[in-house]
Amino acid sequence: MTVSTQYDGLQVEVVVGDITAQADLDAVVNAANARLTTGGGVAGAIHAAAGPGLDEECRPLAPIEPGQAVLTSGHGLPNEWVIHVLGPVYGRDRPAEQLLASCYREALRLADGRGLASVGFPAVSTGAFGYPMEEAARVALATIEAAAGDLDAVRLVRFVLFDDAAAQAHERQLSHRG
Repeated sequence: MTVSTQYDGLQVEVVVGDITAQADLDAVVNAANARLTTGGGVAGAIHAAAGPGLDEECRPLAPIEPGQAVLTSGHGLPNEWVIHVLGPVYGRDRPAEQLLASCYREALRLADGRGLASVGFPAVSTGAFGYPMEEAARVALATIEAAAGDLDAVRLVRFVLFDDAAAQAHERQLSHRG
């Protein structure tokens, strides 16, 4: 089931699914590590689906800092582009909320600058980095809403979430904002 709303002409959707299987999106966002290498969770899934070319393209772009984003091609993914963001480790990287918001802002800036119309996001920093899901969803959706009016190309943001609990947290934030 897809839940959606609009912010200033930007369609925002929340779905449960596989971020590596979003063939209708121009780009997907990788919740990366600083070295931009394969790992667990979203990064592991994206690297596995994209193939070894992604790792080769990422190597000279690393390391990145929390809140930063870089763009690569999609390689074996059904998407032309991957935007890699390094979210904060909750309780360690400070200020966590500003760093997490920066991930979403920077990813949107890169997508919009490249003329991309659609972007898929995971719940950045909520897995191994320990960011509480409800709080992360609040920051993510507030940031997307604030950025919506400044976007020229991006018309669709889809949160592609791992399970129902993550989707419900994002849906609650969407209903508070929409």
